[in-house]
Amino acid sequence: MNLTETIKGVIGLDPTEHADADMKAVLDALQSLNPKPIEDCTPAQARQQPTPADAVKRLVEQRGRSDEVPAAVQSVRSQDITITGADGTNPARVYTPAGDGPFPVILYFHGGGWVIADLDVYDASPRAIAAQADAIVVSADYRRAPEFKFPAAHKDAFAAWRWVLDNAAALGGDPARIAVMGESAGANLAINVAIHARDYGLQAPVHQALIYPVASNNTFSLSYEENRNAKPLNKAMMLWFFEQIINEKSDLKNPLIDVVSAELSNLPPTTVITAGIDPLRSDGEKLVTELRKVGVAVEHRNYDGATHEFFGMADAVAAARDAQAFVAGTQRRCFDSNTELFWPSRTNSPILREPAQYRRASQGDDRTQPRTPDSYPSPARSQ
Repeated sequence: MNLTETIKGVIGLDPTEHADADMKAVLDALQSLNPKPIEDCTPAQARQQPTPADAVKRLVEQRGRSDEVPAAVQSVRSQDITITGADGTNPARVYTPAGDGPFPVILYFHGGGWVIADLDVYDASPRAIAAQADAIVVSADYRRAPEFKFPAAHKDAFAAWRWVLDNAAALGGDPARIAVMGESAGANLAINVAIHARDYGLQAPVHQALIYPVASNNTFSLSYEENRNAKPLNKAMMLWFFEQIINEKSDLKNPLIDVVSAELSNLPPTTVITAGIDPLRSDGEKLVTELRKVGVAVEHRNYDGATHEFFGMADAVAAARDAQAFVAGTQRRCFDSNTELFWPSRTNSPILREPAQYRRASQGDDRTQPRTPDSYPSPARSQ
């Protein structure tokens, strides 16, 4: 993308002309489902609109290619459960690969701007990662706006992390090898879980995979302007999502949303995936820069001809297959490591422990207990 493309975006041209052919086929299939623009919908109406996942399903059915799903993915077992949230319980889906455990565990958060989508819409990504990373994936749902405003979803994400720490072994997982992952708004939740674990003395994720994360409040970035008219996500939709979640405009300055302004040091190895035709591309690029500034190990891959939401489209889009394999490879490398991070206090000094010696902090230690709703930190970056 360049200045010319930015100008095209500003004057209203469609940036999807740059999409890969298979990506464009999905976009055409989505358009054939006649979705109403999300930004013109009420939240209830928005949740009823056709999704990119629906478009992929239609395309696969039309092509008769459902039998081409890899055997490893087909063999993944899933079970719907409920887990503890910050205020009651939330749905979750556990994906278990074939074979004998204990397996590593990945806590996954779906996208949808904190407003729309659910475990079903985002079934493909955690199912594929369970197979390719040979890990149990817990896809944790969370309360959505505007019924539950900021930071309800974040509090549910923090509670989900604590639940996974407590229940990894019961799921057939290895409590010493737990990672976090998310897409879009879910990637925002994922990195905030890692920050929360660091700040509250909890076991740290061994890895975080952030797929086109919401990481900034800058809606005038290069990618927002280039892709203001993109599909399936555009600038107007992002502004609508922000409007639904916030209580007041100052919420957008909170580091839970504006992650690039948070204290990012001493976070786990990170993989970031971005898409060229995505308003959030600059968010991901800026986050990569800020993480590397403070010494976090980051692997970043951008897919120029892909759009937002492409990651779960492996049945139809080659870039998705490549991105999934790339992410799963980085996860497996971290799972194979012999050391884990544990944060004894809100400092910048982690302790390395061998998995066999790992012990979770005592339940009597208030750092491991659920906090009251107003007590979650939102530390600004130290100067």
